Amino acid sequence: MNEQKQLKQISIITDPSLREHDTGGGEHPEVPERLDVISSKLARGPLASLLAYEQAKAATRTQLLSFHTEAWLNRFEESVLSGRTYIDHTDNQIGYESFTVAMLSAGTGISGINLLENGMAENVFCLTRPPGHHAEPNLPFGFCFFNNCVIAARHWQSCGKQRVCVFDFDAHHGNGIQTGFEEDADTLYISIHEHPSFSYPGTGWAEERGLGEGMGTILNLPLNPGAGDDQVLALLDGPIREKLAEFQPRAIIIAAGFDAHKCDDMSGLNYSTGLYQQLGSRIKAWEQEFCPGSLLSILEGGYDLASLADSTEAYLSGILD
Repeated sequence: MNEQKQLKQISIITDPSLREHDTGGGEHPEVPERLDVISSKLARGPLASLLAYEQAKAATRTQLLSFHTEAWLNRFEESVLSGRTYIDHTDNQIGYESFTVAMLSAGTGISGINLLENGMAENVFCLTRPPGHHAEPNLPFGFCFFNNCVIAARHWQSCGKQRVCVFDFDAHHGNGIQTGFEEDADTLYISIHEHPSFSYPGTGWAEERGLGEGMGTILNLPLNPGAGDDQVLALLDGPIREKLAEFQPRAIIIAAGFDAHKCDDMSGLNYSTGLYQQLGSRIKAWEQEFCPGSLLSILEGGYDLASLADSTEAYLSGILD
């Protein structure tokens, strides 16, 4: 029994300090309670005995510069130190600890990869905030300051696993991830999201397939408002599975956003809680087929607290199926 638990364990990378990113109170969707409700749900549920909590380490400045510019790091840090409450747009709320916390958030993926590469974990979920998939090299977007997934992918490549796939099932397109990968032949970005005609940030058209050497390494699969489980399952078992077989990734990073749930008003998509369990089981099957031991999930969106907690638990249950 102990051996079975060890094989099925999920390592949760997190830190209490991640709560200290101040977004100005309950009027902002991206609140510290997002982490609290997930932690509470997992602690009370059937997965509790299978979870190992691990301490996150902050990304270094050099690691942040694998995607971001020096100018952006300086502007972000200066904005925090000067006491500003947001950068560029009120979506991007900041407090005195936000730069430090964002560095820690960016480091959760790196910390998880180090565990996987050292054989100290089989599955990793980064329970973190602020999210990252909208962050551009020199700009914050949509609650995001550092692009956690791109920084993690660059770290994994530095460890020798060049062919990295990021699969993003957040309700919104990860414009920053696409920017990071669209000219890179060794990365694959797959995104299922609400159609950009209806949804922030207005990127992620099916025609966007990559540039130059990266042509064909971007797979955008936009869905119309109201789309639900059946449409997603058809994509998972059709074009996504085919693209993975073509690309043959050596590592898979999941941008795990839960804001497409039917109870979350941040999108018009209509996913059930059960869909997230099926997402988890299929993702785990892909990892077993293409890159055993190299699966990392990083929390992105999800703003209805009850469905966020339920969906995260369902997703992790699927990984253990």
